[in-house]
Amino acid sequence: MESFRIDVPQADLDDLRRRLDATRWPDELPGVGWTRGVPVAYLKELADHWRHGYDWRAHEARLNEIPQFTTEIDGTRLHFLHVRSAVEGATPLMLIHGWPGSVVEFLDVIGPLTDPAAHGGDPAAAFHLVIPSLPGHGFSGPIAEAGWTDGRVAKALTELMARLGYERYGVQGGDVGAFVAPEMGRLAPEKVIGVHVNALVTFPTGEAASLTEREQQRMALFQRFQDDMSGYMQIQGTRPQTLAYALTDSPTGQLAWIVEKFHEWTDPAAKLPEEAVDRDRLLTNVMIYWLTNTARSSANSYYERFHDAAMWAPRGVSPVPTGVAVFTTDVAIRRFAEAAHTIRHWAEYDRGGHFAALEAPDLLVADVREFFTAL
Repeated sequence: MESFRIDVPQADLDDLRRRLDATRWPDELPGVGWTRGVPVAYLKELADHWRHGYDWRAHEARLNEIPQFTTEIDGTRLHFLHVRSAVEGATPLMLIHGWPGSVVEFLDVIGPLTDPAAHGGDPAAAFHLVIPSLPGHGFSGPIAEAGWTDGRVAKALTELMARLGYERYGVQGGDVGAFVAPEMGRLAPEKVIGVHVNALVTFPTGEAASLTEREQQRMALFQRFQDDMSGYMQIQGTRPQTLAYALTDSPTGQLAWIVEKFHEWTDPAAKLPEEAVDRDRLLTNVMIYWLTNTARSSANSYYERFHDAAMWAPRGVSPVPTGVAVFTTDVAIRRFAEAAHTIRHWAEYDRGGHFAALEAPDLLVADVREFFTAL
């Protein structure tokens, strides 16, 4: 394992500014708002802030305050943050981001989870944190071969925990992380003490007529996602290479591709993404995709998921204790989740959305503490 420090060449930042200045903007139909994608006026203003108001070096320095490392596992580089608590006997915990996320998602939960006493928590509920950049994402860099399914990612991450000397540990994940974390539990149930997820996707089983009113609302949201919000997923899951040309060449295109998801998936109380997530934090997340040239390889994970027969094959219930936090835009339904997971903890919140660690870090931290403390 090698220590890692982010040090983006100035030439890359200069190139980004040139590309932003040279953006060729599309026209749009009048009065359509967000219904057909990101509005031009909104994206122009955000891109202008990115070009003239955002300071990458300040955020690079903030990230470099956190211990970072790289190692090679199964032929690919794996980048990760590793923050050990000063509390003796702290529980090792891996935090796994999703798409279009990165390790940036977890910046506001690192302090409360590693040093709870300094943040109004019980010192006994302390964690050593391992926060990887998923293979093909961020500073792990592009993957060089096909076949990186969620199962293969889970195997690599269990190997990472073993290399770090953690024999028993918890795993938390959202979005893609909510697929990978349970896979780690299935792969190494003797090592994973518990799996905590948010943004869990559950698939209908049994009669929908018996659902509660709130569960019916989630089913309706799930159906809306399938019908009207999953275009990105279909493209990434079928033609990631074609998409990559646009996102790799145009920072404005990469920005629009990601910010659309922050608009659709954050707490509905927020009318614009920056009302739910700090604008510069959002741009730092976009910068990681842009600077590492991982638009193609991060989209590729969807292709692998779509074409992985093992993922969709019938399986029994995972024996690993599982906790689920459900936020405002999540579609998880407990009775469906119980078909695949041993649910020990289920909590529902009326604040925060898909990007819980960014939108409601206090709620996520409290839920993680509650679940693992009970174990």
